[in-house]
Order: sequence, then C-alpha cells, then structure tokens
Amino acid sequence: MAVEYSLETIKKLQDICSQGELSRPTRIDRYVPGCELSFRVTGVEPDWNANIRLVVEKFVGGGFAGQVYRVEILEVIAFGGSDLTECDLIPGEKYAMKILIPPSRMSEIFRNIIYGLGFQSPFSLQVNPTADRAAALWQKLIRRAAKYRFSDERAIADVHATFIDSTLGSCGEIIEWVEGRTWRFEVDDHLDLRRAWKKGKAVDETLLGSPEYLAKYKFMADLVKMLHEMGASELARQYEWWTCKSQPNCLKRSDCEDDPAAGLTAVDFKAGLALLPYLPMSPMDFVLIARGIRRGSLVQFDRSNLDKLQAYIDARPEQFADLAGAVEELKAAETEYRDSMIDVTHNHVKLLYSGPLWSRISESAVKSYEVRNLVDPYAAGLLRRNKFKLAIFMSLGLIPLLGRGIRKLWGRGDYQRHYKKILTSWSYCCRALRVHMAEKLIGWHRSGRVSATRTEKMLAAPWIYILNAPLGILPVFLHKMLTDWRYVVGLLDYVLVRPVRLYFNPAAREQWLRDMITEGKRKHLLTDEDADKILSRIDEPFVQKYLKSLAVHVCTLPVTQIVSVLVAFWYKSSQGLTFDQAWDKMLYIIAVFQVVPLSPGSLVRGFYVLYLVIKERNFKDYNIAVFLGFFKYVGYLSFPIQMAYRYPALARFMAAHWATGAVHIVPVFGEHGALLEHGVFDVFYNRPLTIRRQMRVRQELRKDLPVRQWHVLAVALAGIAAFGAVDFACQNYSDGIIPLGSIWYLAILLPLMCGWGAARWAGGASTARRIVLGALCGILVGVGSAAVRTYLLQAGVEATTQPVEYFAIAKGLGISAFKRAFFFGLAGVVGAIIEELSAPAQK
Repeated sequence: MAVEYSLETIKKLQDICSQGELSRPTRIDRYVPGCELSFRVTGVEPDWNANIRLVVEKFVGGGFAGQVYRVEILEVIAFGGSDLTECDLIPGEKYAMKILIPPSRMSEIFRNIIYGLGFQSPFSLQVNPTADRAAALWQKLIRRAAKYRFSDERAIADVHATFIDSTLGSCGEIIEWVEGRTWRFEVDDHLDLRRAWKKGKAVDETLLGSPEYLAKYKFMADLVKMLHEMGASELARQYEWWTCKSQPNCLKRSDCEDDPAAGLTAVDFKAGLALLPYLPMSPMDFVLIARGIRRGSLVQFDRSNLDKLQAYIDARPEQFADLAGAVEELKAAETEYRDSMIDVTHNHVKLLYSGPLWSRISESAVKSYEVRNLVDPYAAGLLRRNKFKLAIFMSLGLIPLLGRGIRKLWGRGDYQRHYKKILTSWSYCCRALRVHMAEKLIGWHRSGRVSATRTEKMLAAPWIYILNAPLGILPVFLHKMLTDWRYVVGLLDYVLVRPVRLYFNPAAREQWLRDMITEGKRKHLLTDEDADKILSRIDEPFVQKYLKSLAVHVCTLPVTQIVSVLVAFWYKSSQGLTFDQAWDKMLYIIAVFQVVPLSPGSLVRGFYVLYLVIKERNFKDYNIAVFLGFFKYVGYLSFPIQMAYRYPALARFMAAHWATGAVHIVPVFGEHGALLEHGVFDVFYNRPLTIRRQMRVRQELRKDLPVRQWHVLAVALAGIAAFGAVDFACQNYSDGIIPLGSIWYLAILLPLMCGWGAARWAGGASTARRIVLGALCGILVGVGSAAVRTYLLQAGVEATTQPVEYFAIAKGLGISAFKRAFFFGLAGVVGAIIEELSAPAQK
C-alpha cells in the first residue's frame, strides 16, 4: 500500500533547499506530483529533436530497471532546426516517463553489483544513451512485428522519445501511457482442466474457467516465441511465464474489458537484473541459463542476434519497409553499446589486443560519469586525455560508501567550491546543514518514516533530527516505533483493541468492510458492479455473521505470536538459562510455531467455528470453514471460501484481499500482479472449489456402487501385521525392539497407506464416510500394533524369568495405544484425503 505523504510538506522542504543557495545542486532521488520538468528529447522513429516541458501527475512505481511516472506534456518546441511534423508527442496528452534508476538506493546498489559482476561496467541502460537508444529501437521493431502477429500493434506499448535526466543522473524515455490493469482474480472450479490445457492436452474448452488467466498465458507465450524468432532471446526473459515475476509487464487495457483476450499489452522491455550463471533468481532462470550457454551467452541481460533479426525482416519486407532507417540505426547502436563494456564473457580475448575496443570502453566510462553527474565537462576532458587518471577514477568506484563522494569531489568543481565554503564560512556551513536536513526529511517523510507534524518539529528544533539521524538506517516501522509514541499506540490499538471492537460493534464492522471495498476498487480487486452488489447486501443477517466471524479471525492473529514468545520464555526459565545460553533455542521455538500446520491461533479459530456449528445446529453453512479453520494461514480464508456460492462477489473479493495482502511481503515475487499472487488465490480459493466439484462428480459416479465397510478390518490387520513383523524381526534378529521414533518413516507411511486403502475400496460410500473409514483404520492399526508390541515385549520379559507386573503392562499398553491411535488416526485421515483428491472414481 502506497504511503500517504503531504505535498505541502514536501514543497516546504524543497523551498528550504532552494533558499539555501548552495554551490552544489539539491539532491533529488524521486519526483513528486506537480513537479514541472524540462528535457531535450530525441524521437525514436522517426528521428526528431525537441525541448519538452511536462508536469508529473503521479509516481506509478518502480523496480530494479527504473522508476515510472504518469506525466502530461505541456509544451513541445523544436530544437536544432528539427522538423516536428512527425513528432508524436502531443501537448495536453498523458504519457509514461521512465527514468532508468531505481527509486530505492538499496535496489540501485544491488542491481549495479549484479550488473557489474556480469559485465564489469556500470548499468548501461542508466548511464549509456546509446544502450537506451538501442532498447527503444528494439521496442519499435517489436511493436511493428506485433501488429501482424497479434493483428494489433497496440499489443506493444509505443516508445516515443529518449532523453538524459541530468537531475537524477540517468537516461530516460517517454512511453505510451497504457490505462489498464494486471489481471483480476477469477472464480474457477476447474483448475484440473486448466492444468491439462497448459500441458497441451485436449480438454472441453467450454468448461475452462479463468478466461483472463488463460488469455494472458497464451499471449505471453506467443510473445516469447515471436521475440525468439526476431533474435531478441534475452529480451524474451521479460515475458517468460515461469520467472514468476513477468506477469505485471503485461497489462490489459481498460477499454477492452468486454473481451478477456483483447487489449493485452506488453509495456516493459527493460530488464532490471542481469542473469548470472551462478545466481538464478527464479524457477525459469535454470532453463534460461542452460539456453544461454548453448547460445554462447554466459551472462544474460538484453543481448540480441542482429543476423536473426535481419532474416526475420527479410522474410517480411512489406511489414518493415518504412523502418529501414531504424534497423540501420539499431545495428550501429548495438555495436557501439556492446563495445562500451569490458564484458569478459563476450569480449574475452579481444580485451588482450584490441586498442580500439579499449578506447570505446574508456569513452563510454567517461560518458557514464557525465550522465551520472560524477564529473563536470572540465573533469571529463581531463579524464579523456589522461588514461592513468581515468583508471584511478574508475578504481575509486570500488570503495564502498565513500567512493561516490570522493569521485564527486574530484570531478565536480561545484562540489569543490561547496566543501571549501563549508570549511571557511560559518553561515554557509549552517545553511548547508539545514539543506542537508531538508533533503533527508524529504525522503523520510515520503517513505512514512516521519509524519508532517514531526517533520515540522525537526525543522524547528534540529537537535531532534540529529538524535534521529543514526536511526535512519533502520527499517521504517522500527524507526517509528522507537521515536513516535503515537505510532506505537496506534499499532497496539490496531492489533489488540480493534479486533475486539470489530466483534462487538456492528457499525465498526460495516465501516471495516466499506473501507476494504474502497481499497479493493483502487487495486482492481473488484468491479464497481460487484462493489455495489456487496454493499447492497451488507445488512443481511448472514453477512453480519460472516463479518463477525472475520473479526474473530482477526482476533486470533496475535495469539500464536504471543503464545510462542511465552513458551520460549517459559523454556528459558524452566531450564535456568541466561539469554545468551537460551537465545538460539528460543528463536527455534518461535520459528517452529510459525511453520506448524496447527497453532494456538488456528486452534482458537477452529474451535470458534465448531462452537457456531454446535450452537446453531447448522453444519451445512459451515461445512468448509469448520475444517479449514483449524489450519494455520489457510484458515483465514475459510469463511471467504465457505461463502463462495451464497455471496460469490463478496467471497471472491475477501479471498483476494486476504491472500494477496499476505503474499505482498515476499520480495520481488510478491509484487502486485505477479504469478505468486494469483497462485496463492488459486490455492486458497479456487482449489477448494475445484475439490468440492470433484467430490460431487465422484459421488455421482459412485452412486450405483454398493457401500463397502468390511474391508477396513482387512486393511487394518495388514497394517498391524506389518508393524508386528518389524517388531518381531528387531526382537529376534537385532538388539531388541526399537522405539517407534527410530522408524518414524514407517510410523507415517504405513497408517497413511492403510487410510488410503480404506478409502480406495469403500465402493459407493460418501466422501465423509471414506474419511471416517480412513480414520477408523488408522485407529485400529494404532491400537492393534500397540497390543502386538506389548505382547512381544512381555514375551521377552517372561523369557528372562523376571516377575510380571500386570498393572505396569496395562498402563504402558493404554498409553501406547492412545498415542498410536491418535497419530495413526490422523495419518489415516490424510491417506483417505489423498486418495479422494487424487484418484479418479471407479465404477
């Protein structure tokens, strides 16, 4: 969720920076809405030059490749005698502006390290205008190919112009603004057919659900195939499905909502991270690395095959006739781009003898310093003339933290004057410190680290900022917890008081739902029509009961965390250990509580649903929730799934809201619109619906079969015999009967197989009865195997002529039988469920 910040506060801080009148420019890492900018731009195809003025309307987001804004063009003025008759930038229209530098400093550092390891050069798309130009020309050619491949050139977002942003120190582009969204969460109870369809199997397409999902899958697969045919194999990585992070690169236009397959648009052809052979970052990367090695490309980013592109164009001359100039410019730009990097894996031996190659690398390095504002024109000239100084300047970049500052001090005259004045003028030093504080506060306030009120306090009392400065390296929430008591109070209210308020206050529950619906509309989780439908039924008794149950679910959120911490401290106290001695074990206890399928919180939630079933004597309305509620994580979606047919719009929205909200904490792969988000929705929402449908189908197929139950005894006897044989063999051919924990794999596998067999051969029995038979079979195996084990142990005791203690034997048998019956019964249930979910029904 985007952090809300005050534009008025940002403007005030910016005014402080400009009023400081420092010798150096103000440091800016991101633009804010309302900011007016001017750039000298070059059209992509056709080629034209202009000065443009634009206003930033919205920061859209950003990743490793760069930051994206929605902008409005205010003015376009020809430059250098350029003819603007073919200029496609229109004043008053909306466009996307992409600056190829991440909004996060940590993302930039990580990206640059990965790229530097691969190519031994700075990130080219940011610092090399030729590389940016080549990428833009590729996008133009791909757009033309898509016009015929997909019968619509709008399948590829248009790129209009490239430029250099001297403020942020990066190349940039003006791109078509695509008004659209990623994809909706679709109710689908035929996931089994979808899986078969994706494998290329013949299925009844009239039964396929998730039309948007399938259309996007097919579109991206066709686009990847087209890119490979054009020679852009490494660009195709942006749309490979199983990278699990490519889906947001494909949007659905808002004016094509009526047709699931229409309006799909590829919007991003700028890779963010290089793919190193020893650092795969997604499941598909293993395949891509192998393919790259076969092509002779050990490190992958955006390298293309121009011969393959030319062959593709030669086979379709009429489609690319008017883009001949763009093709020639691309070939020249690609050659210059590739020769601007050291790139050991591709240039290898040429680096040992090619003087012209090193000259191009040196010139590109100096140009990159100019783009990044590390040097001024005078210093750039010195570096071009003196290769020794250039080598030292390049080496300074390897120094962590200080390298960038040292290079600016060396290469920028304004920074030299700035620091000289700091050392010689007290008033200038004070102004510089105030401007530095304002620059930091801009970032702090925009990220939510400090509120507008607290920002004002820091401006009025700089000592508060000085005390907070060391905390700037901490995560935002931790910084706020240590410095803002109102935030701590609000957090405690949200976690502890709000769930109770939601349970007892109907008005608060209704407002809670209204707020979620508003947020859902903003994120495109539901349509206006669905939102109106949900709100129109908000007063219905079952909806109120549903919201109340959700409030109970929210109340259970902190239960597991609290219990896990209490248990960890109890362990420390009971063992008489210090924190240093028990710290690792306490962390282990807390971690175990997070991964076990059943937890204190889930048990509280499950017993609450069971309480509702008993209180209302109503199993039908809770038949899914009463089982799912006991399981950790999945249980939070038990009520959304339960309501799938009575209130499908509300159920679909709530499942999407809860599931996707949790998955967004996953770095990179948890991005909104990525495959993981949709996969979580399928697992927690569509999978149970598919299972329910399959259960009905199986029951229909089995209705003519006789119900069979006697086989449970035979299966249980087989399981008991298996355990008895193991114990007998251990007693007679080894050192004696071994503990069950030493053969834990058999303790899990055998009861599970017995439960599977009990369900498998139950004939026409219902699903519920099959599960009961699986549990009964497991219990019988547990009790019987405990009896056999006790008998064998007692036989061994009698052989030694030791006195028989019948009470101790009975006690041991009872405890062993109870434990085995409990755990083997659970294993039997799991086996029955596995059989029910996997094996097709047989008449």
